[in-house]
Formats: sequence, C-alpha cells, structure tokens
Amino acid sequence: MAAPLSDGEKRKQISVRGIAGLGDVAEVRKSFNRHLHFTLVKDRNVATPRDYFFALAHTVRDHLVGRWIRTQQHYYERDPKRIYYLSLEFYMGRTLQNTMVNLGLQNACDEAIYQLGLDLEELEEIEEDAGLGNGGLGRLAACFLDSMATLGLAAYGYGIRYEFGIFNQKIVDGWQVEEADDWLRYGNPWEKARPEYMLPVHFYGRVEHTPEGVKWVDTQVVLAMPYDTPVPGYKNNTVNTMRLWSAKAPNDFNLQEFNVGDYIEAVLDRNLAENISRVLYPNDNFFEGKELRLKQEYFVVAATLQDIIRRFKSSKFGCRDPVRTSFETFPDKVAIQLNDTHPALSIPELMRILVDVEKVDWDKAWEITKRTCAYTNHTVLPEALERWPVSMFEKLLPRHLEIIYALNQMHLDRVAALYPGDVDRLRRMSVIEEGDCKRINMAHLCVIGSHAVNGVARIHSDIVKNSVFKDFYELEPEKFQNKTNGITPRRWLLLCNPGLADVIAEKIGEGFVTDLSQLKKLLDFIDNEMFIRDVAKVKQENKLKFSAYLEEQYKVKINPSSMFDVQVKRIHEYKRQLLNCLHAITLYNRIRSDPSKSFVPRTIMIGGKAAPGYHMAKMIIKLITSIGEVVNNDPYVGDKLKVIFLENYRVSLAEKVIPAADLSQQISTAGTEASGTGNMKFMLNGALTIGTMDGANVEMAEEAGEENLFIFGMRVEDVEALDRKGYNALEYYERLPELRQAIDQISSGFFSPRDPGCFRDVVNMLMHHDRFKVFADYEAYIKCQGQVDQLFMDPREWTKKVIRNIACSGKFSSDRTITEYAQEIWGVEPSSTKIPPPNLPRD
Repeated sequence: MAAPLSDGEKRKQISVRGIAGLGDVAEVRKSFNRHLHFTLVKDRNVATPRDYFFALAHTVRDHLVGRWIRTQQHYYERDPKRIYYLSLEFYMGRTLQNTMVNLGLQNACDEAIYQLGLDLEELEEIEEDAGLGNGGLGRLAACFLDSMATLGLAAYGYGIRYEFGIFNQKIVDGWQVEEADDWLRYGNPWEKARPEYMLPVHFYGRVEHTPEGVKWVDTQVVLAMPYDTPVPGYKNNTVNTMRLWSAKAPNDFNLQEFNVGDYIEAVLDRNLAENISRVLYPNDNFFEGKELRLKQEYFVVAATLQDIIRRFKSSKFGCRDPVRTSFETFPDKVAIQLNDTHPALSIPELMRILVDVEKVDWDKAWEITKRTCAYTNHTVLPEALERWPVSMFEKLLPRHLEIIYALNQMHLDRVAALYPGDVDRLRRMSVIEEGDCKRINMAHLCVIGSHAVNGVARIHSDIVKNSVFKDFYELEPEKFQNKTNGITPRRWLLLCNPGLADVIAEKIGEGFVTDLSQLKKLLDFIDNEMFIRDVAKVKQENKLKFSAYLEEQYKVKINPSSMFDVQVKRIHEYKRQLLNCLHAITLYNRIRSDPSKSFVPRTIMIGGKAAPGYHMAKMIIKLITSIGEVVNNDPYVGDKLKVIFLENYRVSLAEKVIPAADLSQQISTAGTEASGTGNMKFMLNGALTIGTMDGANVEMAEEAGEENLFIFGMRVEDVEALDRKGYNALEYYERLPELRQAIDQISSGFFSPRDPGCFRDVVNMLMHHDRFKVFADYEAYIKCQGQVDQLFMDPREWTKKVIRNIACSGKFSSDRTITEYAQEIWGVEPSSTKIPPPNLPRD
C-alpha cells in the first residue's frame, strides 16, 4: 500500500477548508509574528511550542473580535427576541480548530504556519480541552451554541466558569485514578473577563414581610464575575456569546463582622465564597444532594437573571425611552431554556424579582414566568432526579422556599378542582414530597413553571408523557413536545474527518455543511465503485492514523485491518459496558477452543470515565482492563482479538477515535438512554451501529432502514413484560453455556489471578440484582455480533451500508434540532442572512 499523504499535503487538497489566498496567508504570518513578539514577548529562538500555540490562538481570535462586536451591535439595534440557554455544563473541548473552520481560515493558517516551519496539527494538540461537562448533556449544550450562531439566532449560553473541569482519568494497575483538571493553568486565550458587569448573588438570611412588600435581608453576598467566550457561526459573520460566571468574594467579606482581631483569617475565608465556581460535580445521571451544588445552581441562575433583565430594560426597541419599565412584553423578548432541572431555580427566582423587586402582581408574574421558561428533560432514571431537602432550602434560600410553597399550593388547588377527592393524584403531582425528609421535586417545579416540556428523542418523549410525567401530561397535554437531539456537523464532520467531508463535497458540493439533509444526495452513489472505494480509503487512512496515535500514546500495537469495535461513553450500568465485556470473553473463548479456525479480527475499544463515587462503574473499568491483560498477552490469540481501554476519554479524543471506528456500540437497556448523541457521530463518520431500540437509535433505524443497522434485543415492551414476570438471571446462566463459562471465569479469578475475589461484586450484581438485565439480551447480542462479522468479511457490501448510513444521517444535525426549538418553543425564526464582515460598511 502506498504511503499515506502527510496531513499537511492532504489538508491542502481539501476544498471544504477554504481556499488559502496569498493575501490571507501573508496576513496570518504577519499577525502571528506580531503576537509572538508583542503579546507573548518572546523571541523566535526562545519560544516554546506553547508560545507558538498562543500566538496562533491570538491571531485567530483577532479575526473574531470585529465580528463579535458587530454581531452584538446588530442585536442591540434590531432588538430581536433573545434566547438564553441555561446549563450547568458546557462541554466545549478545544476551540482553535473549530474557530478556524467556522471562519474559513483553516487553509490560510495551515499554509502560514507551514511557511514558518511549524506544524499546525502539533500546535492544535497543545490546547487544553475545556472540559466543563460530564458527557451528553454538556456536549449537547456546546453543539447547540454552534447551531444557534450558525442559524443567526440572538442566543446566549450561560453557565459556570469552573476552575477545575471534569477530572483527568489515569489508569493505574487497571484502576481509574482521578487527577484535577487544571485547564486554566496556562491561561485561556478565548475568554474575556468582564468585571464591569460583575453582579451580587445573595445566600442565607431571612425573610421580612412588611407593608411595603417582602424583603430578603441579612444575606451573605458573593459576587459573580462574567467571562465571555465568542461563539462563531459557520461562515455567516455571526459571533454569539457564552457567558460563564466565576465566584468572587466581596472585598469586605468577613471583615464587616465584629471579628475585629483576625484580619488574616478573614482574608483566607474568602476562599469559602469563591469555592462556588471551583469544581464541576463529576456525576452523570446521578443526583448528589450537596449544599455546594445547590449554591452553584442558584449562583448561575441569580447572576444570569439579573443580566437578562438588565439587557431587557436597556434595549432600544424602536422607542426613545431609556429603559423598558413594563414587563408585559418580557416573554416576547426573552426565552429561557432550562437544560435539565439544574437551572430550575430560574422559575422561583424570576418570580422573586418580578413580585418582590419589580412589584408585579403575583398572577401576572406567574403568567410571565411560564411564558418565558421552557424545560428539557434528559433522563428517566429515578436516581438522577433532583430532590432537594426542604431543610437545606430553608437555610440557604428562605424566600425561594416560600415562593415554591405558594406556587405548589396554587398548582394543587387547580388539580384538586379538576380531580375532586383524588388525594393520591395530589400526592403524586406535588412539588413537595412528604416523608421523613421533606423534599422539593425540581422536575415537577420545572413542569408547572414552563410553557413547554420536551424529551430528547421520540421514544424518550413518549416515556416522559406516558410514565414519568403521566399525571402532568393528562393535565396539560399541549405542553409536551419532542425535540430529537442532534450534533454539529462542523465539529463532528468537517473538523474531525476532513477526508470524508472532502469525498462527500466532491460528489454533492458543500451545501451539506449547513443543510445536512443534503447528504440524501449520496444515495445516488451507493453503487458507484469509485465512491465506494474512496469512502473505504478514507476510513482506512483514519484507522492507520488512530493506530499510530495509540502506539505513540499507549505503546499498544494494533492491527489496523482488524474491525475497530468502539464503545465510548460514560461508564454506567445502564449503558451495559458489561454486555460488551461478555462478548469479548465469549470471542476469546471461541478463539481459544479452536485457534486454527479463521476469525474476523477485532480490536475492541472501550473508553469513558466513571463518577469517582460510583463503585460499580470503577469495577467495570477494572474488569475491562483485566480482560485486556489476559487477551492481549495470550499467544494463541495473536492479533485476532485485542481489548483496549481508552484512557481519559474526552472531546478531543472523541474527535480522533470516532472517524476511525467501524462498529459503534449503543447497547443500553431499552427505555434507559434518553437519546444518545455519540450514536449520531459514529453514523455520520462511517461506522455501522450495533444497538438496541433505545433513544435515538430508533430514529436512526427509521431513517436508514432497520436492515442497515444491527438491531438486537428487547424492546421497551419486552423489558416491561419481563419486569412483570420477574427477571431471573439464573435461568439464562443455566441455559446458555457460553454465558455460564464467561461468568465462571470472571467469578473464579481467571481474569484476576492475583486477586481471585476481585469481581465478586460485579458477578453478584449480575446474578442477583441487575436492574438493566444484561443476561436477557446476551444471546441476541452474540448472535447479532455474528452477523456483524459476516458482513465485515465483504468489504464492498459493508461500505455500501456505511454510505447508506451517512446519507441518512442528515436528520441528526443540531441545526435541525435548534430550528425546531426556535419555531415550536421560542417563537423565533432562524435566519440565513450574513451579517456584513467588519471590513465592509454596515448596511
């Protein structure tokens, strides 16, 4: 096989990266050298690679600033309805390459950096990921920001500027070890501190009911300092803002108290206030009721709502008043989207501001609040639902507790009037859960305080309506919607898989980048031998490149012609990495029992982080690494099978592994994965899916045809039927010899000879209290994996299925998702008009 083109050569051939005009290249070089010299104060002969990265980042940032200012000016003059996306997580990853792609600067930068004797890709690798999220929910928020800017919406992402993001994962002796993610250590070239917009946030204190109204007094104040990050749309000159708040102690913090003596102690105690934005809670789909987390949730909400109201009051709206005084039009100018229940306090906080501060009548305030807020539900797992103790609220947010009680009373009065005597319904629908520890059900608060509630895939939205919020759906069916998740094709195709993007653009032009439904045009080329060959070649190049990366990073040698079988996502029992493990063991046993038989070679890659306090998830990682130890060192196996744990899975690693994957594993128990978005990324990048009928897999199968995915296992109805009958793991263990052998090996210490009892907790869970019914799908899964092997042996037919999948992935663009939110929830229209660039006069 001919040596693959170097990435530099390859990138020069790529049309979708923008033509590198000579003027642009010279301009970038000049700017780069200027930043190296004046911004970083470095001479070329002492500059480090990191200095070069920062010089390039500042160069690219210069191209953003004019557009950013102009976009915000444009909004101020036009006064459109503004969209506020509130999220405690924004999993952004790296920014440099994304910015170059969206500004059409990539080839100019590539050429300029090459002329300076440097390698662009090496510089890109220096940037830290902004890991301000756990997984799907946080990454969705990041894709949404990209789409909102690309669709020209006046949108803002609001969240917390965590000093430490999701931990870095190290694997030591096969176990996960966490390391703090000090992502700001070298500075962040993309953010701009905005101290002039700093705002106070109040905690604790008490409530006074006076003739002039309600007052929340004797509070402790923490300041919220905003940091703004530009969010560029794709080649439309729109640059929106993500504003993240950082906690600052006021200068008189703890000094106003009569602790005259201890000035030093008082200054050291500033940390207590500033801890609010110190660290991201590393739980995915799990609620941990810690006071610091509740403080984080109120902190982002209180700061953001003050900002929203300031902007609402001061915008021009075609009249000469310096400020708006009436809140009548608030819902026509403001939409607040709650990304899960984490920002649910927006509802009582907006009520508090309207009623206590702005003196709006209660019923009017409630109408405004409901018309403004909308809620996205992300999970049906009961352990993930936020249920805060009333006692914690009483102490931390006493006024909000009063407001929640009043709202709940109003809500229950309405339910009681409609369903007289149905006390059980009142109990089920209350925002306050009675019991030994009274709790506030934040999901119920979101449902009553929003005009729209949506799930994130059709099957999930149906479960939301028919089970999780059944009573609420019966009360107000018009509130409930579906908005199937999507991913941005800029990062998840153009940026991470330029080879595939180019092969596609050659055939159908570049329109698909902003209208992914155009990929349907590829259906005309499913039998085109040249195109089949080109798609297969791109995949092979991506696999070679990822193999080289694995060898360099982890010293593991893998067979690049083997099937790359990939499951990357957070480690969780419901995602059933254990089912994948059982398949790996079964394959291993089959190879061992007949080493001379021909096998389809596989490299099974599993990656993902476990929440630090989630014992079973950490055991699952240890099991995967232990299976790898045995399998990868067995001479009888050779390169027929490898099991690799991908350490520290994160956005920047996803961008490398997804384009190289042949098989995508999406194997959660039906009814547990709300949507999934990794599934969509693999589909768009030319992997085939093995999966259950869960989350968005259902719609992927509908778009591409079920025969073009490897669908197996129980449907939601089957799971429900099995629940009614009673799931008995023992019956599968006794009936299926290969399953029994695998479990006995795990149990006996075959994979942990130094500690034979190592996995007893895992085996005990699988045999006696497995909520996610791994054994019930084992037989169907193994059989389905056999069909995967069969097809992989026919590369032409495999690639034709790949092409059909890519052609049918257009629905899963976040541009489509955001267009639906805009039209059906926010009441705004996306716009395709380009703002004039900074070098041209405005209109």
